[in-house]
Amino acid sequence: MKVMEIIILSIVFTPAKALFDIGVGIADVTGPSAEVPFMGYANLDQKGRGIHLRQFSRAFVIGDGHVRLVFASVDVGMIGHGVREGVIQNLMRHYGDTYNEQNVIISGIHTHSGPGGFLQHMLFDISVLGFHKQTFDALIGGITRSIIRAHKNIVPGRIFFNQGDLLNVSINRSPKSYEANPEDERSKFAYNTDKQMMQLRMMSEEGSRPLGIINWFAVHPTSMNNTNKLISSDNMGYASLLFEEEMNPGKLPGKGDFVAAFASSNLGDVSPNILGPRCIDTGEECDELRSTCHGETGLCVARGPGRDMYESTSIIAGRLRDKSRELFEDQSATEIVGALKVIHQFVDMPNQEVIYYNRRSRSNIKAHGCLPAMGYSFGAGTTDGPGARAFGQGSTMDNPLWNRVRNLIHEPSSEQVECHGAKPILVPTGELNFPYEWQPSIVSTQLAILGSSPSVVVAAVPGEFTTMAGRRIRDAISEEIEAVVGPSGRPLAVAIAGLSNTYSDYVTTPEEYTVQRYEGASTIYGPHTLTLYLHQYAKLARVLVEGKTLDPGPQPPSIDPSTLISFITPVIFDSTRWGTKYGEVLEQPPAVAYPGEVVRVKFVSGHPRNNLRQEDTFLSVEKQRDNGEWDIVYTDASWSTKFIWMRTSFLLGCSEATVEWAVAERDAPGHYRIRHFGNYKYILGGIYGYEGVSNTFQVLNSHRKIDDSPLRR
Repeated sequence: MKVMEIIILSIVFTPAKALFDIGVGIADVTGPSAEVPFMGYANLDQKGRGIHLRQFSRAFVIGDGHVRLVFASVDVGMIGHGVREGVIQNLMRHYGDTYNEQNVIISGIHTHSGPGGFLQHMLFDISVLGFHKQTFDALIGGITRSIIRAHKNIVPGRIFFNQGDLLNVSINRSPKSYEANPEDERSKFAYNTDKQMMQLRMMSEEGSRPLGIINWFAVHPTSMNNTNKLISSDNMGYASLLFEEEMNPGKLPGKGDFVAAFASSNLGDVSPNILGPRCIDTGEECDELRSTCHGETGLCVARGPGRDMYESTSIIAGRLRDKSRELFEDQSATEIVGALKVIHQFVDMPNQEVIYYNRRSRSNIKAHGCLPAMGYSFGAGTTDGPGARAFGQGSTMDNPLWNRVRNLIHEPSSEQVECHGAKPILVPTGELNFPYEWQPSIVSTQLAILGSSPSVVVAAVPGEFTTMAGRRIRDAISEEIEAVVGPSGRPLAVAIAGLSNTYSDYVTTPEEYTVQRYEGASTIYGPHTLTLYLHQYAKLARVLVEGKTLDPGPQPPSIDPSTLISFITPVIFDSTRWGTKYGEVLEQPPAVAYPGEVVRVKFVSGHPRNNLRQEDTFLSVEKQRDNGEWDIVYTDASWSTKFIWMRTSFLLGCSEATVEWAVAERDAPGHYRIRHFGNYKYILGGIYGYEGVSNTFQVLNSHRKIDDSPLRR
């Protein structure tokens, strides 16, 4: 359906009275694109070498005249407390206490193709060579800008909700763990992953202008695998760009008024690689429990649906976009009316002891937390990104050799071993505090209720909940609200906003925990981690609907970034080869190109970390007008381009940048050129800009004669 048809349709079924104040904003958060390891796969060889898709923060401000809510979905692996704290401090400098710990939700989409070093916890940062302030500052600055833009764009508007099933996008990557859940519980669901896409559609007051969407769907953004070295927002981020491109015709990525957030949900055990895991050497099925081939972890890898990771990303993103658009056009969407409510509390998970009444089993469960620890299967990784070959998933027994290696760092206490039960401890992170905290003990928990009868609940959770863990959280919240206000007050839906505010790894059900696949081994507060969260989110729901308040809970430690360890080498200087200059073209494009071909241009470059060029670009593909002027048609945020950086001499500080543009059928015939923008660092100090431009070349849609008129030269 065309954009104008969508707008006309919206007018038809949109009432005339405004109920909410709504603002949307988008900003570039792209971090350092070269020589900084990516966060997600814990693969030190996966260091950035350029950009395929830029990272963005998509922010939404919603108010009812009394209460404000900020929801920001960010193209990043996850959100750490320090990042959220930095954003809130920035907002308070602008707006006082309008935006604060109570009402700001920041959720990472969980791409594994973005620079790391921003979480300020030793275990997470050491996997990417330590803390990196440039990444940290890039995220805080970009997220802040997106929220400020949303605040400035506030208009009276309306919100509509609907949901629908989306198939052929996700599989459960740990089915053996899922099958450990009670059969009577599993029988309630048709699938072993959640297939519902939940979506909020925001419209202007008169209904003539779509403002944006937020949807939640459970799938890992791991279509781009651990061999990728170009920054990418993966399937979820590309789905956002596809929807925004349609709604903002003629605008470059990240520059339009309409904002589409494809946000993370309970994706813990959900893979987009729908062809499933196979042994890469034989093509045979892997061992289902341990995800090994011939006893080796690294050979069992999940793939699909495309022929390579780029095609898989495009296919999954397209299916996500198509479903979202279907929901957007649905005339049966329910309007959300009534008040807005938000609540937040920090929780010290290891020190939690609760009696939780389980309505499903009609029994009380006594649960307590553990100091954080990672199990053996953590070392094995997943079928989306295998880890060390020495480990396999499903490890429930100690290994004396690995215990001796572990004990060189720190031997877990007997209390720690007993507390974690089925998990053999590989890294006792909660008992390690040198040089700083290895994993968080205090986490953020947050709940928002939009509207009242009907209402939609957004549960911001500090980790990766598995499919069944998310279902139990939804039930606990819905049942608690119903217990207070009656069946008529039961929410339309509870959306799990994953990887929000704090990152504390995974959350499985207690039954899944006993299997100790990767997700269970990475459930860091012990077998009753989920039980504690069920109690906490039920409490948040009850307090919120009763109109009461909670104490803020214990504050997480604020960390001075200057005290954190980093092994990432800084950029010392740049230089050029003898006889060349920055921006000089080393490889020119062909004279003519056709759809389906890739145009490549190579430039003498400086280091990309000299200037991240946020809200800008390292490249442009430009088309010439009839009057000789040039229009930018693609940047480094566009799917069809790649910015690839390579160091050619470490000692001399020389490097090259290659720009690739995949010409598509939709690209109009004409004359084009490619430009590269960058900055170099002088050895005696100072950073200076440069640019380079290729020869003009012609794009044809058929093999006809090249136009060689003087204007085009």
